[in-house]
Amino acid sequence: MAHDEKLAARIRTALAHLPDVEEKKMFNGLTFMVNGKMCVGASGDQLMCRIDPAVHDEAVKKKGCSTMEMKGRVYKGFVFISEEGMKAKKDFDGWIALALDFNKHAKASKKKKK
Repeated sequence: MAHDEKLAARIRTALAHLPDVEEKKMFNGLTFMVNGKMCVGASGDQLMCRIDPAVHDEAVKKKGCSTMEMKGRVYKGFVFISEEGMKAKKDFDGWIALALDFNKHAKASKKKKK
């Protein structure tokens, strides 16, 4: 599934003030790496956020939010937010802020040696 380019543009705008942002194609969409760590992404028409696993259960109670699952595996600390949950700018900005807050503490995944 291709990513929604309007959603990707919203994410770019939200991250424009940051010095170290890189875009990578992954998870059937476009992922934004902040400081070398996966942070947010556009997967289809959904926003993907990497959040603190400690707040995951509370986050999925919010409108439009669901746990990321791939190939039957549940990824605690990764959530998808549907259009319903990010339509309002304050909601979208809140999800971006939650992901950026965790990004400060998140560990970068180990790079594979070539």
